[in-house]
Amino acid sequence: MAKSEAVYTMGLRLLRGALPLVSRGEGKLARGVRGRRGAGARLARWASAAREARRGLVWFHAPSVGEGLQAQAVMEALRVAAPDLQIAYTYFSPSAERLADRFGADVADYLPIDLPDEVGPVLDALRPSALVFSKTEVWPNLTREAVRRGIPVLLLSATLPEGSSRLRWPTRTLLTSAHSRLTIVGAISPADAARYQALGVPAERIVVMGDARFDQVARRAATAGASASLLEEIRDPRRLTIVAGSTWSEDEDLLIAAFASLPGAGERERLIVVPHEPSEPHLRQLEQRAARAGLGAVRLSRFGEPGDPGAVLIVDRLGVLGDLYGLADIAYVGGGFGSAGLHSILEPAAFGIPVLYGPQNSNAREASGMVVAGGGFVVRDQLEFGRRLAVLAADRHKREAAGAAARANNARGTGAAASGARLINEAMDIASG
Repeated sequence: MAKSEAVYTMGLRLLRGALPLVSRGEGKLARGVRGRRGAGARLARWASAAREARRGLVWFHAPSVGEGLQAQAVMEALRVAAPDLQIAYTYFSPSAERLADRFGADVADYLPIDLPDEVGPVLDALRPSALVFSKTEVWPNLTREAVRRGIPVLLLSATLPEGSSRLRWPTRTLLTSAHSRLTIVGAISPADAARYQALGVPAERIVVMGDARFDQVARRAATAGASASLLEEIRDPRRLTIVAGSTWSEDEDLLIAAFASLPGAGERERLIVVPHEPSEPHLRQLEQRAARAGLGAVRLSRFGEPGDPGAVLIVDRLGVLGDLYGLADIAYVGGGFGSAGLHSILEPAAFGIPVLYGPQNSNAREASGMVVAGGGFVVRDQLEFGRRLAVLAADRHKREAAGAAARANNARGTGAAASGARLINEAMDIASG
């Protein structure tokens, strides 16, 4: 074991002893600690009851929702290419827990703590034919324990931005050994491939596969309608619909004001807001913002009750944003006015609608490409936000042209999921001799 990994492992052992102290409350950290408790035992129980020795198994790990959606696209392609395989899926963040059952894996749970005595028994129970990480997250002890057992380890839809902390000390020192163990890296772009080589992955193990998110959003748009009854209930053909997805308070300050500046706000246009975290305090803040702007607002859970449906519909439930984009004439995607980072603009683009977003979007490589393609628009302040909304709301031809450009830009990125499935099968074939 490299010295840096020995220090990392020792630190994790100390942290494990302190975890009960941080497991209280309803914060993300506390929920994650509680969810991870007993995860290894649950995975082992599933293996004892349902693991079929005659079938191969691929273990996918994706830390949160975005990475999980990338992994889901590859899982689906793998099911087509090798339908006899079993699939296990693990995640790190509590935000992924609510979506895990939708990904089609045979078993899904939290990833145990990255310690040899935690992940080793899970590897022995699951007996995977391959271990697949999605996008960025590679765990040192899990990779080492997998390689010790002769299990190929892949990182797919892999990205390593130029300014990533993974390229700087001390993270680079810790992760170099883990990355050097990877059997295959399927990088999103040639630039990512070059940076993984600088991080210690041999060049012959790196291929450029593209980004499986394009496949995921294309499929989601093509099969939209999981919430068909909901969509029919709130559809309003008399008014132009703006859907604002994954918003934070910093987005909503400008969003509500920009929408209120439209001449037809409430009468000819309506706004559907889907907060990233629809907690009760956040929902109340949104209602207060709308009221201060002179806009009537109603929550989705109360939609259809007697009274004015309002100019603003506030979505107070999870899991419906991908379908709601199917109602939109214009989309706004949150995260670009704060520190959260821009959320996925590929989802609304897949529905063929123009997409607006804030200036803090360097975390999303597709943001600049969407602008060049003509399907995306960066709004830097409230005035520009209002003007852009007004232009698109008033001109159907401009909306349709921008939406077509957004969809075409997405279509150019599809095919990565099938490439990822092919890489997994190749790695398993090599490992089996």
